Amino acid sequence: MQLSDGKIKHLNALSNKNGVIAAAAMDQRGSLRKSIASAKGVPEEQISDDMMAEFKVAVSKVLTQHASAILLDPEFGIPAAKARSKNAGLLLAYEESGYDNTKPGRLPDLLPHLSVKRIKELGADAVKILIYYSPFDKPDVNDIKHAFIERIGAECEFYQIPFFCEFVGYDPEGGNEKGFEYAKKKPEVVIGSMKEFGKPQYHIDVLKVEVPVNAEFVEGSSVFKGQAAYTRQEALELYRKAADLAEKPFIYLSAGVGNAQFVESLNMAAEAETDYSGVLCGRATWKDAVPVYAKQGVKALEDWLNDQGVKNIDAVNDAIKSAKPWHAKYGVAANA
Repeated sequence: MQLSDGKIKHLNALSNKNGVIAAAAMDQRGSLRKSIASAKGVPEEQISDDMMAEFKVAVSKVLTQHASAILLDPEFGIPAAKARSKNAGLLLAYEESGYDNTKPGRLPDLLPHLSVKRIKELGADAVKILIYYSPFDKPDVNDIKHAFIERIGAECEFYQIPFFCEFVGYDPEGGNEKGFEYAKKKPEVVIGSMKEFGKPQYHIDVLKVEVPVNAEFVEGSSVFKGQAAYTRQEALELYRKAADLAEKPFIYLSAGVGNAQFVESLNMAAEAETDYSGVLCGRATWKDAVPVYAKQGVKALEDWLNDQGVKNIDAVNDAIKSAKPWHAKYGVAANA
């Protein structure tokens, strides 16, 4: 696999000294507004754009002191990008928040006033796209998504900026993605998605993936809820199976779970000896701070982040000590 000098330079800017991507994520938009409104007990329209930006600035200012990079959105996150630690790289989201719910298939769309060229001009080191994906959805739905990712990959290739593609699994039949039945299907969803988007026509540089199991249903895990979808040995084998077919560097996303569950998921990745290259960790580090901000304001949020938020991100950083440098997958020198 060939990687241009421009992309290597940007990937280095997103990595720590070991070539591992230890990134924070704060690109939530609709879900963040909803969470703040819920914690305040007010309608969503009462959560202003300034409040959204204020929350993101606080998270960026504190957590990027302990991260190699941060993922933000261009809608509310530009002040937070400016507030980040000078040593932290920047990823910017290119997709609209959520998906088109007027038709089946959770189809994605792009922010209408942006392009890869404009994202690069905003100072980003990478373009991030989130796409809801299941290998078990209808072929015509997935064909639309494949073409969508091909177009973005070509754009990133032209402007020599890394393309991080995040695919989040779901049940096309409408099942609960946090439930037991989906937990049994999840390995096939994650593995099938990694196999598809590792193909060269997408020009994806780093795959941002879910862990292939739900730790709450792994027998003997520290967050086990009592109903087993897999034994620990079966779970470890599923980690290995997913990692073994990855043609590109891949990093794990926290997928909205709490810190304890995400750290346990990373511990299993280490136990399975997978060659993942880091994390993009969002809500697992800061989601418990939403009610603090909603009820007590930005100063209380900053205090929480400097205490519990730092503890959370330190726990993640400790858990990824076994991660492998992204450049090992590409066979390039660390400082090429």
